[in-house]
Amino acid sequence: MSARPKGQILVADDEPNLRRVLRAQLERDGWEVTTAEDGDAAWRALEDHPVDLVISDLRMPGLDGMALLERMVRDYPNVPMIMITAHGTVDTAVEALKLGAFDYVTKPFDRDELKNVIDKAARTRELRTNEPSVDPEERGRYRIIGDSPAMHEVYSIIERVADTPSTVLITGESGTGKELIAEALHENSRRKPKPFIRVNCAAIPAELLESELFGYEKGAFTGAVTSKPGRFELADEGTLFLDEIAEIPPSMQVKLLRVLQEQSFERVGGVKTTEVDVRVVAATNRDLGQAIEEGTFREDLYYRLNVVHLHLPPLRERRRDIPLLVDHFVAKLSARLGREVEGFAPEALAKLQAHQWRGNIRELENVIERCVLFTDGPVIRDEHLPPELREDHDLAGRSSAVAMLEQSQTTPEAGLKDVVKEATARLEREMIVRALEETEGNVTHAAKLLKISRKSLQTKMKELGLRDE
Repeated sequence: MSARPKGQILVADDEPNLRRVLRAQLERDGWEVTTAEDGDAAWRALEDHPVDLVISDLRMPGLDGMALLERMVRDYPNVPMIMITAHGTVDTAVEALKLGAFDYVTKPFDRDELKNVIDKAARTRELRTNEPSVDPEERGRYRIIGDSPAMHEVYSIIERVADTPSTVLITGESGTGKELIAEALHENSRRKPKPFIRVNCAAIPAELLESELFGYEKGAFTGAVTSKPGRFELADEGTLFLDEIAEIPPSMQVKLLRVLQEQSFERVGGVKTTEVDVRVVAATNRDLGQAIEEGTFREDLYYRLNVVHLHLPPLRERRRDIPLLVDHFVAKLSARLGREVEGFAPEALAKLQAHQWRGNIRELENVIERCVLFTDGPVIRDEHLPPELREDHDLAGRSSAVAMLEQSQTTPEAGLKDVVKEATARLEREMIVRALEETEGNVTHAAKLLKISRKSLQTKMKELGLRDE
């Protein structure tokens, strides 16, 4: 039995021999390959079927590599693009990196070098799928969806620090949107016209990380047939986003600390000192305090990165944002999948709000995509939800009801109505307290969360003795 393909690669080049060579090499490495003779054909292929990675020549008739890149950055931002370039166009390839290309290789390319770049791009794409994908024009404030108190606190920090040179450390679980926050910091600063360069530290082998960040000179190591700038040089006067910063090995942490302090470095194999003006934003889903105690992360680097700390709460701690996110994803996915879905029925939406969402916004998006695919009408109902959501909700409901009955103060001789009445009051109190906690005591917002009128909530609070509390 043949191994499962690694994914789908699109190769665009006007040289038939190069297309054949690349197809043979990539298929030996386990990829499915589609080829295109120019940029226009490549664009049609992108629109026809999903692609995980694109390798494109820089110079092609018609739509060239740069024009193809601009379209991909706009419409397929999560698909990495690798440029193939001749020695005389390396400067243009560097400009392509600043515009959003993942990397470039020069002709004649080394087989191992190309394989390393492709593996790194594939790993980066895999890791980036843990972050939510939200269309730029539809995110809301700072192009991010969220109206909970926790998110307003995030917005306040962005407003204060975006247009400063201060280093920012973003923490939070996978799928909470750390890269969106990094983009918001860049786009709301005077550095916006300059490059925003992403580096996923978890996607780069430790032995290649130094050359990736700082670049290398020709002959610095086997396969270094040309000089190449690193990500710090590419981000000059702009922003460098170091995602999964906790994955950097201790030996590299010392060098990174020096660059952050002095804003200068030397390329691998070089002696010339290069000075840059780079604003660094770092992110991690790990506890750096614990990593310091374990000796895997330097304390001095932590304090240098943690000038401004911005923590993104998990989705289960901002449940009032779930209906906003649901509306956004339903509209987005209905358009993309060619379906006419209006939204969720109230009982199905209630189950979405009750779920724990360990995968955060990315998990929510995936669930909604499945629901949009499997519903036959304009409204998504209980039966369209994945089994785990229905089971979790039913189990939680049963457990809650049993607990309420066990805590009941009524005597064994009490009638069913009395037991149910007391259990209902306990459940109402629990839900109201939770809503007030999530809205920081704002009765109007809590009423909206509970889908009752403000007056009804005030009456319930009085009945349950919550007004004074």
